[in-house]
Order: sequence, then structure tokens, then C-alpha cells
Amino acid sequence: MDGPHGLGVTAEDFGLRGPRGWAFRGVDVDAEPGSLIAVEGPSGSGRTCLLLALTGRMKPTEGHARVGHFELPKQLAAVRGVSALAHVPGVTDLEPALSVAEHLRERALLQRRFGGPVRGLLRPRRERLAQARLRVDSALAAAGLDPEALPKGSRTAVRDLERVEALRLSVALALIGRPRLLGIDDTDLKLSDAERTEVWALLRSLTEAGTTVVAVCSEAPEGAVVVCTGSSDAPAHDQHRPGDHDNQDHDHDHDKETVDALAETGRA
Repeated sequence: MDGPHGLGVTAEDFGLRGPRGWAFRGVDVDAEPGSLIAVEGPSGSGRTCLLLALTGRMKPTEGHARVGHFELPKQLAAVRGVSALAHVPGVTDLEPALSVAEHLRERALLQRRFGGPVRGLLRPRRERLAQARLRVDSALAAAGLDPEALPKGSRTAVRDLERVEALRLSVALALIGRPRLLGIDDTDLKLSDAERTEVWALLRSLTEAGTTVVAVCSEAPEGAVVVCTGSSDAPAHDQHRPGDHDNQDHDHDHDKETVDALAETGRA
């Protein structure tokens, strides 16, 4: 049974076929509510596609999955309604020229208008603003981001953030909607060992608070529910070993994987 926050995630023989062949296939998942699920594999092995499929943004080709009591692929919209994405290139990109405060205000406004019950819009303006402020503050605290500690405070532009700070902001924006399932891509990309430890500690803290987290990575941390991509059945263009390419090739493979899959299935 699902807890008050996180959602259990299960899948059996889960697969998605794109224009270049199978993005992933034969994936099995069995994770309790509040788990840290690490989607481990090399770039181009279908990791991002699996992340988007498990969060209801892509329609799988074969097999089935359950997120809480919602079934995939039958209830994609319902799964999207209880999940959120962070740090997914091409999907949740931050605007480099906008400040941290501008990103937070925009997300809070969208959440207030489209993310809650209609009756919430009928509340007094002061009450609505106070509720939005509480959501933002709670999300920032959960993501471990203190805007006032940034170089220019909350007016700091995204382009001036360190990689981990940008990741924390993306997570905070996702948490404003209070999702029960959070998907995060490229968790450990281009991070030092210390930074990776810091990010995994953040994601574990979210699971300890009850949120189920699905995180794409090249190397899963200890104690996570590990789901591997890049099996021998995958097409040749998806087979890479960690360390085979430099960062430029990694980015190219990742972009191709995401763009191909989105072109095939569309996204919410």
C-alpha cells in the first residue's frame, strides 16, 4: 500500500520502441513507496526514455507498469498528475538569463493557476499569495537551496549558478507541485565525487520525507533500487561503455536519445 506521499513503482517487461529501434526493452522494476530508484546505464542506452515513460510522459510499446494504483500505459495523464520532472535536458531546461527569483515566481504562478483545485482560485488574494510563498519556501528547503547565499541573492541569474546549484533549483521548481514521484535526469553528469555525494544525499533526503525518486545516473549509489539499461538486445547505436567518449560525445548521445524518443511518442 502506498504511503501518504511516495508511490510504489513496478514494471514488467517494460519496453519502448523509437524510430531507431528499441530505446529500452525487458525492464523490470519493483520499488516500494519512498524508494530511491536509480536508472543506471551509459549515455544513449534509453535511460531518459525510461524515466519519461515511468513518469507518464512517454507511452511504452510493450509490457506494463504501475505507479501507485495507476496503470501504464492506460493512465498516462493520471501518472503525470502525481509526478514531476527535474533536470531533464530538452524538457525542464532553465532559462539562463532569468534569475532564481523569476523562475520561482513563474512556477508558483503556474502551479496556482493550473496545479490546484478551481476553488483555490476563489480564495482571497492575500491567502493565495501566502500559500504560494509557503510552497516555494518548502520546496527550496527540501532542495537544500538558499537563494540568499547565492552571489546576488535571489537575483542571481541561472547562467551564474554552479552545476549543483542549478540542479537544486530544478528540483525545487519540481517540488513546488508537491509530487509523489520525482524524476531527475543526468544526476551525476560532470560532477566531482564530492558533488555526486552531495546530490545523492539530497535525493535520499527527499525519499526519507516520503517522495519516491527515479534518478538517471551512470553509477548507482549503494542502497538504491537499481534498474539497468543498455542490454544486449538494444540496438548497436545504444551500446556504449562508460569512459568510451568524452563529455561532448556524451551530450550528443544524450540529446539524440531524448530527441528521437520525443519525436516518436510526444511529451506532456
